[in-house]
Amino acid sequence: MRVNVAILLFPEVEVLDFAGPFEVFSTASRVALRDQELPEAPFSVFAIAQSKTTVRARGGLIVWPHYSIDDHPPVNALVVPGGIIDEPLHSTATIDWIRRVADRAQLVASVCTGAFLLGRAGLLHGLSATTHWEDIDALRAMLPDTRVIENQAWVDEGKIVTSAGISAGIDMSLHVVQRLLGENVARATARQIEYRWPDDSRSSSRYR
Repeated sequence: MRVNVAILLFPEVEVLDFAGPFEVFSTASRVALRDQELPEAPFSVFAIAQSKTTVRARGGLIVWPHYSIDDHPPVNALVVPGGIIDEPLHSTATIDWIRRVADRAQLVASVCTGAFLLGRAGLLHGLSATTHWEDIDALRAMLPDTRVIENQAWVDEGKIVTSAGISAGIDMSLHVVQRLLGENVARATARQIEYRWPDDSRSSSRYR
């Protein structure tokens, strides 16, 4: 079954937070087909924003989402990036959408301060999680019932996977590819994008 991977966009989203996972999952599809690991592309990757209009990411990059939160295909895996999260954190529509999609999705992942959005949606209750090193204390303060782990690239709690800052989203995405498609495809994907992976000392997982 093809996995629909949705990546949330919002104003001032960190570019590599969403672009890194997009590259990993789209490259994994190309590699799996090229190496004849699978008969069809395993991932369909698309971006979703609150409305289908341009989004200004950090640094001024202008991005056009494929869909809006009100009109999009079914989501099997949701990636919630970070950045300056003031707007989505205080948007009832966005948080409610994350909660609804997460309820039906097979996997939900965050990058960097995206963990705060998962937390606001009530998805990190009683779990371990991580975020950017600058925001560890703030996440602990916001989510006292979540075990916030530092100095880890990603933390895998099964359905919920959180990752640290920016480039750690690439590590996390490769880990998810490994979970879903196996080590061969994950390693071939890392090699294709010329990324050193894995570094097991920087991860915490129930699914190694």
